[in-house]
Amino acid sequence: MASLNSITVSFFIVLLFSSSCSAHSDTTPEKFYQCICKNSDFSDPFSKAFFTPNTDSFNTVLNSTAQNLRCLIPSVPKPELIFTPMAESYVQAAVICAKQLNLQLRVRSGGHDYEGLSYISVMDSPFVIVDLSKLREIDVNIEENSAWAQAGATVGEVYYRISEKSKTHGFPAGLCTSLGIGGHITGGAYGSMMRKFGLGADNVIDARIVNANGTILDRQSMGEDLFWAIRGGGGASFGIILSWKLKLVTVPSIVTVFTVPKTLEDGATKILYKWQQVADKIDDDLFMRVVINVVDKKDKKGERTVQTAYNSLFLGKADRLLQIMNESFPELGLTQKDCIEMNWIESILYIAGFPTKTPPEILLQGKPTFKNYFKAKSDFIKEPIPETGLEGIWKRLLEEYSPLMIWNPYGGMMANISESETPFPHRKGVIFKIQYLTLWNEPDQELATKHINWIRKLYNYMTSYASMFPREAYVNYRDLDLGMNKNVNSNSSFVQASVWGNKYFKNNFNRLVEIKTKVDPENFFKFEQSIPTLPLTKKRKGKKINH
Repeated sequence: MASLNSITVSFFIVLLFSSSCSAHSDTTPEKFYQCICKNSDFSDPFSKAFFTPNTDSFNTVLNSTAQNLRCLIPSVPKPELIFTPMAESYVQAAVICAKQLNLQLRVRSGGHDYEGLSYISVMDSPFVIVDLSKLREIDVNIEENSAWAQAGATVGEVYYRISEKSKTHGFPAGLCTSLGIGGHITGGAYGSMMRKFGLGADNVIDARIVNANGTILDRQSMGEDLFWAIRGGGGASFGIILSWKLKLVTVPSIVTVFTVPKTLEDGATKILYKWQQVADKIDDDLFMRVVINVVDKKDKKGERTVQTAYNSLFLGKADRLLQIMNESFPELGLTQKDCIEMNWIESILYIAGFPTKTPPEILLQGKPTFKNYFKAKSDFIKEPIPETGLEGIWKRLLEEYSPLMIWNPYGGMMANISESETPFPHRKGVIFKIQYLTLWNEPDQELATKHINWIRKLYNYMTSYASMFPREAYVNYRDLDLGMNKNVNSNSSFVQASVWGNKYFKNNFNRLVEIKTKVDPENFFKFEQSIPTLPLTKKRKGKKINH
């Protein structure tokens, strides 16, 4: 090789990457490719499903579904390889090969991880991405009220395929239609029908998963412990989700939506205080969230104010909705002209923020409508925040360039499901959940630090109003401020992980750790906030899982 000139070397590498699996290899991408071919029936050229930083399409593939642009800046570590399998057996091979080559695996189904952990790593080890975006088949069976959806399909695609078969069936999952269904449900999956039907994770009846041995398991073969853990225990700690079997729910042929904005000048503070009294107690058919941001004052250019927008889905017609609102929440002043009747799939587009009359087929594109540099945090609120507390929030929002808060109401079915039914524990007693966001437009580290410091200060201010012991957080709003596993080459400390684990999962964290120890004792599926295994001393005692 040393005698070849540089042109010949380059030509040889091109030939190697485009040839069959029989070629000799030395680099990590080449070794991984060879191993995939050896452990599956994969026989395509390297360029068909493998992307390295040296290939032209690498950045296109890496950026394709990534939501948080701050996780794509040049200083953030990049994978040595992105693999886009087109068959379940290739995912099995990826697990086997990553173990053989001592590589970290990051698994991406939709790319919505708020800290980018499905496509970046801040740990000190080389990693590869298994991108499931080509595994997106959906099979809807209306007679059985069920649908199988592969992990790379978006929730928007799932909604569309259901609506194609029936106008009176739906599925209670996310409001953002570009979410990958695979990872979305592993964290719980809330949406605008959660008060009526619970979470997406509450409406799953089977799953297919690749475990740490590279074996494909369904509900029967994985057992009820692991099936429990993957429905809300956070993505990628226990295996790679290949597909979910979803239980469909019945929706009315006509639903009603509305968005009513109220600024501070319109009495927003008192109206929002009243909303807190009724949001979790109002009719279960009504989901009425509040989107809070900063806008320019009417007729006063350059002056800013806080706007609270009541954005809602009602599973029924406008006349019944108006009756409910007049009885329970007249302060909002909802009128007939605010109400828009439509079918369920149209309401999906409305809540997701698509322009009026957008055809539902846009959901098949699976493209994110929201890409920003951002940092997010979350809280669960169990007692109404007094008006003085709200005024303190307004003051802080007005100090920030582009702040956003979203208040999602609980109650209804959410309060009727036990905290231990799935790993998702935020149930009875929660009035609403807060999502905090700060957004910016430039890849500037100084700018990022400024905005992140602001959201941390707001979060600190909210301490006295949030749930306590623990201060709960939503795992699908991943937040590394809560703590992280520092070193990929050692077993994560159970005590260290308990800090963030108890916030996400409360008392369910201990059971998740026990199941993790049982199904992945070598801690192969690990990342910055993965569920840890128990220390070796405890493992040797043969601790049993009794639940």
